[in-house]
Amino acid sequence: MIDPDKVTPTGIADLTAKCTEAKVDYIFLGGSLVITNHLDEVVQQIKATCSIPVILFPGSPSQVSRYADALLYLSMISGRNPELLIGQHVVSAAAVKKSGLEVISTGYMVIDGGAPTTVSYISNATPIPADKDDIAMCTAMAGDMLGMKVIYMDAGSGARKPITESMIHRVASQVEVPVIVGGGIRDAEKAYLNCKAGADIIVVGNAIEKDISLIREIADAVHGTPVTSKR
Repeated sequence: MIDPDKVTPTGIADLTAKCTEAKVDYIFLGGSLVITNHLDEVVQQIKATCSIPVILFPGSPSQVSRYADALLYLSMISGRNPELLIGQHVVSAAAVKKSGLEVISTGYMVIDGGAPTTVSYISNATPIPADKDDIAMCTAMAGDMLGMKVIYMDAGSGARKPITESMIHRVASQVEVPVIVGGGIRDAEKAYLNCKAGADIIVVGNAIEKDISLIREIADAVHGTPVTSKR
């Protein structure tokens, strides 16, 4: 996960080189709060330096770039804020349709990571408690049955505690769609355990900002995890 506010052209080139070397599957771009206005430029710089698909993770309707490959159309199914369930989607629908991007409807679930995060503040929504596996499972099942193409479980940027393997397993074993997990993942072992529990995609942002060498370590751990059936 790349935050457009935190990268420079030189940094992008170094980052994409390491991502290519590590065979990273996707580059997610965006955040809950993006204050700069160079999203198009960042996407184009990434695309110019690597062939890894760029997928937008928009925190608002303004975070859309036609230069990306796809967009996670996030509906916060864990909260009760109507703006994030459907309101902002109505506002952005025409622009998203016009962009020509592949649109991936995403059931977005915020899980308590032990600390206030930008996403919980901006969304004005209470995260799912970290120890309530049944609530997470039923929320994900509802999103799956409503037709979401993926389920994204996120403890948020800067989370003190990552999502537990027990919660990931409970969710992944009961949905038919891919499960994305992010927030608070700081090392390769945790990434491996998350995949073993059923996560299909691991998203890492803050840890890589602090130590770029983790890209290779975490990618190797994820790609080395045996693939298991959800059922």
